[in-house]
Amino acid sequence: MALSGSDASSDSARLAPSTTGDSAQRARPVIGLTTYLEQAKQGVWDVRAAFLPEQYFDAVAASGGIAVLLPPQPGPDAAAPAVLDGLDGLILTGGLDVEPSLYGAERHPSTDPGRPDRDAWELALFRGAEERRMPVLAICRGLQLVNVARGGTLHQHLPEALGTERYRVGGGVFATNEVQVQDGSRLAGLVGRGPIEVHSYHHQGVDRLGDGLVVTARTDDGLVQAFESDGEGYLVGVQWHPEENREDRRLFAGLVAEASVYAGSRREGALA
Repeated sequence: MALSGSDASSDSARLAPSTTGDSAQRARPVIGLTTYLEQAKQGVWDVRAAFLPEQYFDAVAASGGIAVLLPPQPGPDAAAPAVLDGLDGLILTGGLDVEPSLYGAERHPSTDPGRPDRDAWELALFRGAEERRMPVLAICRGLQLVNVARGGTLHQHLPEALGTERYRVGGGVFATNEVQVQDGSRLAGLVGRGPIEVHSYHHQGVDRLGDGLVVTARTDDGLVQAFESDGEGYLVGVQWHPEENREDRRLFAGLVAEASVYAGSRREGALA
């Protein structure tokens, strides 16, 4: 059946893609968040599944990003580039301890059992992100992994190194600690300089700082609580858990803003 002029015009309008809607979607950067593969129960099922607390991806969404979960993949060195091609930013999340052999240390009795699948996956993702100058936010374990990737080492048990349990009270309860943020740092630009209260849950921490990293926050006992890259790329690492504190969503907002810039530069490069 032939369409009248008005009908054809109306039909074309329905079929044509919405430029405004597409632009709005493109303006929301895609942020990858690393996860574990853990045994999980749901209804009658008891299976291994990707696991990450909702607070992480809720903070990304609230900051204007689109959260994508990144469970460990077989053949991480081959899989990571394909995954990173679809991302605008990367968050290395919290979790169990990094394998000590990766920084040349023997396992301490208090160190968590090794998770080589996640270590290898996150190292491949981080190194690929650095090559692309993709924005990275590293949280708790993520900060420790970045330090190791840059050639640094870790204190495997802070109660022995510092004589305190102040950073992990246990029982799934986050400790509150005060950290001093370095004036003039990228971190200070996000959360303000001076002392801020943060949520902690860790028993390891930075010992020798990795190459190309600058400390941007410490606690009064001297422990590194945050660092950033001394280069041009966007890398912010914090030892605390910003997803547990609504005020700390400024860290997620900062990453999403940088990821938007990164996404824009990728689009411009594709059109050039």
